[in-house]
Amino acid sequence: MYPIEIVAPMKEELTENGFDELVTVEEVDTVLSQQGSTLVVINSVCGCSAGSARPGVLMAVANSPFRPDRLATSFAGYDMEAVRKIREHLLPYPPSSPAIALFKDGKLVHMIERHQIEGRPAQLIAGNLMAAFEEHCKA
Repeated sequence: MYPIEIVAPMKEELTENGFDELVTVEEVDTVLSQQGSTLVVINSVCGCSAGSARPGVLMAVANSPFRPDRLATSFAGYDMEAVRKIREHLLPYPPSSPAIALFKDGKLVHMIERHQIEGRPAQLIAGNLMAAFEEHCKA
């Protein structure tokens, strides 16, 4: 497990922008059982999280006319139980961190895996998410 001193600033990048932390299995179950749309970010210490994933997610949420009902995040290598539970909901996708998932009424409807994040600019990630928001988060 990573030390809190390392992960705290990376967690705060999302939590200070409206994302709720999922740190227990119960929190994951509660959030993903709700009706409506939920964006879940599996955050990580890797460079592609800092360079593309977190900035792209924040850009999409700030600039899309359509937003998920809930924003949530859990940290790979730190929030172990919660991430394990989230990954059960992401099957058949293999474990990936970072990862960005959009759920609608508890069902996975859009997934961005690490290999779709690495080497891509934040603007591309944001555009991908904004299109998913438009499709799945309209009133």
